[in-house]
Formats: sequence, C-alpha cells, structure tokens
Amino acid sequence: MARLQILELPEGVRDDRPPFVLVIDEFEPERYVTAGGAEFKPSNPFGGVAEKIGARAVLVFEEAVEIPANEVTIGADGYPLRIRVEGDFEQFRQQVEQEVLEAQGKITRAVQMERHP
Repeated sequence: MARLQILELPEGVRDDRPPFVLVIDEFEPERYVTAGGAEFKPSNPFGGVAEKIGARAVLVFEEAVEIPANEVTIGADGYPLRIRVEGDFEQFRQQVEQEVLEAQGKITRAVQMERHP
C-alpha cells in the first residue's frame, strides 16, 4: 500500500505558509490492457494534485523512500521525544558590543579630525 509523507521546505520571503512537497512511495501503478492486448500505463494519475493541495510538487516512487526529517524518536515513556536547542548568544553579544565600540571610535576620530585638521 502506498505511503504519504510530507517533506517540508525552507520558507521563502513571500510564503504565507510553510512550503512542502508531497512524497508518495511504495506506489503500485495500475496497468491497463487494451482490447488488442497491448499493455499501457496511465500518463499521470497525480496530475494537478500539487496545485489542489498547495504543494510545490508531488513526488511518486515505486520503492520506499525514507525522509530523515520525518523520523520521530520515541522516548522511554513511549511519547515522541522533543529536543529544544537554544543558542548561546553571550559571545555574539560581546562581539556586537566590540564592533559598536570600534565604530563609535572611528566616528569620534573622524569628527575630531574635521574640527582640528
């Protein structure tokens, strides 16, 4: 049986909602036989689906495709494990303060040079 997965994409400037791609894997295409006995595949059974659901694209595979972003780690309690990563901005703050002080020093020296050439 075919599986449906969502692959979230990075947001763009003009995106009003997060963009995504619908991934269908383990798909078994239906085969049709004509009256003359010749077999053919339908041209595109998913044509127009992306537009209807707001996806950027629909990707269809006959084999299984694993999307690492969709893997959910289960904790010891049996519930999905959530990890929150917070950045250490103290070093960044110090760097910004240093750059501001250097810029202020340059401005002060420039103003003094104009007053006392």
